[in-house]
Amino acid sequence: MLMTQTMRWFGPADPVPLAAIRQAGASEVVTALHDIPNGEVWPRAAIAARRAMVEAAGLRWTVVESLPVDDAIKTRGPAWEPRIDAYRQSLTNLAAEGIRVVTYNFMPLLDWTRTDLAYQLDDGALALRFDWDAVAAYDLHILRRQGAEADYDDRRRDAAARLFAALDQDGRRRLEATILAGLPGSEDSFTSDRFRAAIDGYAGIDADTLHAHHVAFLEAVCPHADALGIRLVVHPDDPPYPMFGLPRIVSTEADLDLLFTRVPNASNGLCFCTGSLGVRSDNDLPGMIDRLGSRIGFLHLRSVQREPDGGFYEAAHLEGDAGMPAIVAAVHRLSQAEGRSIPMRPDHGHQMLDDLGRACNPGYSLIGRMRGLAELRGLERGIAHASGAA
Repeated sequence: MLMTQTMRWFGPADPVPLAAIRQAGASEVVTALHDIPNGEVWPRAAIAARRAMVEAAGLRWTVVESLPVDDAIKTRGPAWEPRIDAYRQSLTNLAAEGIRVVTYNFMPLLDWTRTDLAYQLDDGALALRFDWDAVAAYDLHILRRQGAEADYDDRRRDAAARLFAALDQDGRRRLEATILAGLPGSEDSFTSDRFRAAIDGYAGIDADTLHAHHVAFLEAVCPHADALGIRLVVHPDDPPYPMFGLPRIVSTEADLDLLFTRVPNASNGLCFCTGSLGVRSDNDLPGMIDRLGSRIGFLHLRSVQREPDGGFYEAAHLEGDAGMPAIVAAVHRLSQAEGRSIPMRPDHGHQMLDDLGRACNPGYSLIGRMRGLAELRGLERGIAHASGAA
């Protein structure tokens, strides 16, 4: 029993065509209807049209990434109830078209965040990078968020001031756009003025309150998902630390244990992202797979290289700090023990070789992900052979 190999596809506008994904060795894609605004119902006809497009290319679609949770749900604002009703209806429509896994996250306002989308590595390839000094420079000197100074120590504030002073106007605009303008899979984007106002909408919502709102969301939708046979899988915070005065609540094994204890429904599951969780050195990734086991319904396999000052960049899939051989061995044990093939995708590949001259979504060029998929496939098959399972 081996993992189901998938790649992410952003729909008809994705520079990477479905034919290329199939040639890379994937049997499925994970995708979403990114053109539908957050909080609105995904019509069954639109889901069916997307499924037909995927199947015409000789691929399958059983995993959604992602069905966004609107901020009205995360804040429990006045629109909470209609947004919950819309989410349930979208799940109904997805189940009717054969979708069995639905990915979501509970990060306030921003999806995954990076400060450099084209960080040049020693070999000339480009990677995504996150740098705390750049975050602080944006927060303190561009966003100018009230109370931001208290979130950074003297050393960080000084470094942020130097970095900001060294940036020309184009550099400052690039930093702002990188953090706020929306990344692949992020269905909303902001200006700094809008972002500052949206942060105010989270006033008084600390980590405990946000966790309570997450539990309320799951209690409202999990019984429906149970009945539909859909597994909801939460993507961990990326990066797994509070930012811009906003809490993060899906960052550690303790966070996940609490969530699954509070909402024990079978549909309450996890998208195990080794990159997001691996940013924290206190997360034992193979051990978490062993212990969380049956809750894992989807895998993002990637590795980050941690930097001394708390930043990180995307490493090659078998390099960096993740320890991918031990992770894949743990996944293999889980698959054999439960007799199921867990959907997996290689995440955030490097932009390299011929893709350096092509337009592509940051982190989602073809060749870097194809390299990752091939490496992960070979690693898994080697582990299976050594264990006598293949």
